[in-house]
Amino acid sequence: MAGSYTKKEFGVGPEEQTLLKDSNGTRIMPAKGYIKSSYNTFKDRVSAGTEPVRLSPGWEGTGRPDDELNFRGVTMDQADLELNPPKDRLNIVFCIMVLHGIGILMPWNMFITAKNYFVNYKLSEEYTGIQSNYATNFLAYLGFAAQIPNLLFNWLNVFMQFGGNLTTRIVWGIFIQVLIFVCTVILAMTDSSGWPGVFFWITMISVIILNTANGIYQNSVFGMVAKLPTKYTGAVILGSNISGTFTALINFLAQYMAPNPRTAAIYYFITALFILLACFDTYFALPINRFYRYRELLHQKGINKRQLENNARDKHNTPPYWKIFKQCFPQCFNTFFIFFVTLSLFPSVQSDIVRSDPNFIVSSNYYSTVMCFLTFNVTALIGSSIASLVQWPSKKYLIIPVLLRVLYIPLFLFCNYKPSGVSRILPVYISNDWIYFLIAVTMGISSGYFSSLSMMYCPRMVDSEYMATAGMFGAASLITGLFTGILFSMVMPILVANISFELS
Repeated sequence: MAGSYTKKEFGVGPEEQTLLKDSNGTRIMPAKGYIKSSYNTFKDRVSAGTEPVRLSPGWEGTGRPDDELNFRGVTMDQADLELNPPKDRLNIVFCIMVLHGIGILMPWNMFITAKNYFVNYKLSEEYTGIQSNYATNFLAYLGFAAQIPNLLFNWLNVFMQFGGNLTTRIVWGIFIQVLIFVCTVILAMTDSSGWPGVFFWITMISVIILNTANGIYQNSVFGMVAKLPTKYTGAVILGSNISGTFTALINFLAQYMAPNPRTAAIYYFITALFILLACFDTYFALPINRFYRYRELLHQKGINKRQLENNARDKHNTPPYWKIFKQCFPQCFNTFFIFFVTLSLFPSVQSDIVRSDPNFIVSSNYYSTVMCFLTFNVTALIGSSIASLVQWPSKKYLIIPVLLRVLYIPLFLFCNYKPSGVSRILPVYISNDWIYFLIAVTMGISSGYFSSLSMMYCPRMVDSEYMATAGMFGAASLITGLFTGILFSMVMPILVANISFELS
């Protein structure tokens, strides 16, 4: 009808075009030409008490992109972030990811390097007054108690996502670990000489709970960092490699400065509490950072776009796990195999390689500490640092050097490897300590470098919508490599005790 407001003309219905009445009595009228034809309608609606309707964005019409509709649905902060993309000033986010990398391996490194506290103090015959197998088999029990729940919950966390979103899982994961370390400090303060068996099993249960929470935390951290550029995944790996060196240094300082093993253990485990609390605080500081908010915004926009595109096919928004796994499988395998080879040799084989030259620069008392633990942790750290600067080879060809690393297994067995309680019949083909040191250096650097690359590449194998899930697949593959490598390391003493051949 002539003179009426139609949806065709304005892009909206008449219910969105109610004229407003200002508080001073003036009216907002439509354009000239419509006044006469609409005045009666307006008068009737006002007289009837119809409530004014707020002018909606529909005045601008429909069918336009969101970014043309005055940033409809976008906050001022989001609009500012998109118009002025921020950078990671002072590398704050990078440093936070390094800190979380330290935190995710803190429980494992803390208990492994505290061997003297558990074996030579709390479970020793001198302290308890009895001889038991608790001290003899402590590291074996510790390895299984730590890695089995870590392995299980890392994989379950990919599919079941315990506790909801990433924030919930990370917060609860850290909180439970803090509680366990508080209990560990209390046990260190307590006289357990009369109940070594109870102390042992409390410790094992604590390790199981600790690594269950840590598995979820570790997996979720890689899911979180998958939303960021690749170098931030490298930052987490870098922190993981720093963790070993940092933990060994703290253990050494605690033993050096404390008057007795009990006090040293208290200082040592309290340090873990401070690190975990720092991880807790910095996680909540991330949303304050403009760069992190910007990357979250980009990630969420990518998810929203794909959800709209796939809405008809994927009504429940369930990630296609099999499709994601197939796409990121090459990098998952690379991650698995790198850590399988590394944990097959470090620390079990390397720590049992003894000095060949009595005049070597490193004395026998510190040979294992320097040539095994210090060398590996420092060189792995160097390798991870290089990966943050250079990414070579590409995703397609990374598998070649990864597979070649299997040659480190016979090389280390050819060194002066003498496991305790085993009569070696395999000849020692590498009796030069400097050659062994060179092999150890290249093994550590390649482990840190290639593991960083594979974890960086893993989320980039899939669409941005599924990067977090791919990152969790990569983390689960890492733990699988750790666990199977530890298991395979038990075969090494059998090999050198039963295999013998001569190289012509």
